[in-house]
Parts: sequence; structure tokens; C-alpha cells
Amino acid sequence: MNSFYLAIAILAEVVATSSLKAAEGFTKLWPSLVVISGYLIAFYCLSLTLRTIPVGVAYAIWSGAGIVLISLAGLIFYKQYLNIPSLIGMGLILVGVVLLNLFSN
Repeated sequence: MNSFYLAIAILAEVVATSSLKAAEGFTKLWPSLVVISGYLIAFYCLSLTLRTIPVGVAYAIWSGAGIVLISLAGLIFYKQYLNIPSLIGMGLILVGVVLLNLFSN
């Protein structure tokens, strides 16, 4: 169940962060509500995972997966392209997240 809560936390954070651009400095109501509710859900679900997953591991997975997914959302929704060093860096983040998932208790 903790992996489920962590996955929900990651997805909610990606939705919230991706909506920040559309909220235009919190001047647009609906995107602003998506941002606020997304972060509330993300932090609540992240806090639930901390019952059994160490904070460092949970946060590393949450933030690492979020970086990669938000970059993907930026590409899809906002046509924001990444250069080769950025892609290599994100590849290394993905490797780190996989290693954390495989070898942490």
C-alpha cells in the first residue's frame, strides 16, 4: 500500500507542478485550484508513505520520478525541449530511483 501512496504522491505532484504554468501566477482560478489540491494530495500521500519507508528514500524516489515526469509533461504540453546533457542527467536520476527501489529496505 505504501508504494501505491507514493505513486499517488508522485502523480499528484506532477499534475500540480505542471499546472503552475497554466495558473499564471495564481491569476487563473481553475488551474490554481488544481495546483493547490494537487500539492495537498501529494504531501498527504507522501506523509502516509513515511510510516514505513525511510524519509530519505521516499523523498528521493518522489523527487526523482517527479523531475523526469514533469520534464516529460513540459515536452508534451508546453513543447519544452531538453538538450543532451539534461537528458543524460535525467537518465542518471532514473537509474538512481531504480537502484533505490531495488536495494533499499
